[in-house]
Amino acid sequence: MGLGLADGGAVRAGVHYSAEKYAPLPSRWRGFLLDHRALRTIAAERPADGGPSPLRQEYVTAAGHYQRLARQRPLTAQESADYGAVLIRLGRWNEALAVLTPAVRRWPDHFALHANLGTAWQLQGEWDRAIEALQEAVRLAPPAWKRYEEYHLKLVRLRRAEKGGIAARGVDDLFGVPWDGPVGPWPEQRRQTLPPDAVAIAQQLALWLPQDGRLLWLLAELANADGEVIVAAAMLDGCVTEFGLNSPALRARRLLFRTEAEKLRQHAKHQSQFRPRSSRPLLQTFDERLLPPPRSDGPTPLPWSLLAATSFGDRGAVHFPDYLRRLDGQLVSLNGFMQPLGDQPQPQEFLLLEYPVGCWFCEAPEPNGLVYVRLAAGRQIDKRRDLILVTGRLRLNHDNPEAFLFALEEAVVAQPQ
Repeated sequence: MGLGLADGGAVRAGVHYSAEKYAPLPSRWRGFLLDHRALRTIAAERPADGGPSPLRQEYVTAAGHYQRLARQRPLTAQESADYGAVLIRLGRWNEALAVLTPAVRRWPDHFALHANLGTAWQLQGEWDRAIEALQEAVRLAPPAWKRYEEYHLKLVRLRRAEKGGIAARGVDDLFGVPWDGPVGPWPEQRRQTLPPDAVAIAQQLALWLPQDGRLLWLLAELANADGEVIVAAAMLDGCVTEFGLNSPALRARRLLFRTEAEKLRQHAKHQSQFRPRSSRPLLQTFDERLLPPPRSDGPTPLPWSLLAATSFGDRGAVHFPDYLRRLDGQLVSLNGFMQPLGDQPQPQEFLLLEYPVGCWFCEAPEPNGLVYVRLAAGRQIDKRRDLILVTGRLRLNHDNPEAFLFALEEAVVAQPQ
């Protein structure tokens, strides 16, 4: 049994926003890392790697909506919690505190308000105030969410008690186990020292706090314990290259993980105890009510999260979001990365992905993360690896199991906007 099997169902707290809907955790590592990165880059107008967050504009739009609503009338408790969560995601913590603090005084028994307020104080480095708010969040949390809130509170208490400089800080002692030792799957006796839902807990904390590189380090160690050494090595690389962590202990572990990962590159050698409960953690990260009406004077921008909200019912029945159904046959535009379907140097058809895939065997997206693109007659494009903007007529596949769910026909390619 892998370390990731959680006891309860889907959870939402920490950063509690009613438009963020989660699948049961833990999620497959690729799906988790994609959504983790997307949440992390919401706060950046343009990340260092040049790729804009697919979600940022949706959160900017939501913030504007709640700001206008607050001018018209007092916000409700849930609206205040949602507004605070959106501001937290955007990195506007002072504004979040200005919304959440008076709301907590007005509605002292509202769980999401306390959870969001605790997160905002934590991100400000106000540990005592964060603990006070999170204690209330734990007290008020519904049973299915209480365990996750308890670990959030434990994390903040551990951080407050730390001594020494940043470089001396190691993996958070969240589960009371040592993280040193050889690389590779833990023997069963050692695995029993971890709670069975350790990965689910750590993934949830990292989704609430996606800018926290030390949580990614913890997740790498948990992935290693399950035998996911290649994934763990990649996460430790990210701790250094994306988060700038410079702990000597981290660099030593990174070297060990990379060395072992090189020995396991062949898929036949890959053995894992990890048992995910979902492909990606985020089922939906937008409020469909805030999406603009489909345009009649040009292409309607299409968010990847809207495609990801497509689900499957019994016997393979496809359920498209209502908004997406309204766009069927209409002109839309979508940023993404090209995945060639063949060996032609200038293909007329290809797949469009939200993020590029390094290894198709390990990292193949789900059906609702693929868009088939066929260029307009007479058009071709050189193969490329950078972000592109594709405009075409959207076709939804309702009943053909041999075809892709989404297609863009008569498409043209341009530089992203």
